[in-house]
Amino acid sequence: MPGSWGKPGTGSTKIVGVTDERRLTHLDAAGRARMVDVTAKPWTARVAVARGRVVGDFDAAAVLRERDLVVRARVAGANAAKIAWDLIPLCHPIHLIDVDVDVSAPSSGGVIDVEATTKVVAPTGVEMEALTACSITGLVLVQELRHLDPAARLVDVALWRKVGGKSGVWVRAE
Repeated sequence: MPGSWGKPGTGSTKIVGVTDERRLTHLDAAGRARMVDVTAKPWTARVAVARGRVVGDFDAAAVLRERDLVVRARVAGANAAKIAWDLIPLCHPIHLIDVDVDVSAPSSGGVIDVEATTKVVAPTGVEMEALTACSITGLVLVQELRHLDPAARLVDVALWRKVGGKSGVWVRAE
């Protein structure tokens, strides 16, 4: 079956149909978890942008007028980015240069967009930090909104853009 794992217990870490260049980087040849060695990687400026949406039955514009809630959600997201390495196993501890979290209502109705941008000069990427900031910001909003709509949810959290490192610039196709 395409995209499935190799047989359990064989030490296989390859995904069927995926080339060696696209292997899972946090597994060694025997399939054991390992931290990626970034010793030889150059220190470069890196940027990552993650986006997500909080959706539900609420008036997004009214929610975003609650400045204390917006500030609390943005600060929680920024703080979470700073400890992504502590939350995600084998994620490198890095010293972020900047974290910017924005929340907005793209239209009337029950949608709040969350966007987190993280920046670093390091030998490793900053994608997990952006994704963590976006996720936690959204979860703080969901926590508050659950009183207005118990079905409020965080959806579509994804990396949208990254700059720096070996791959240069990558942008998600819309």
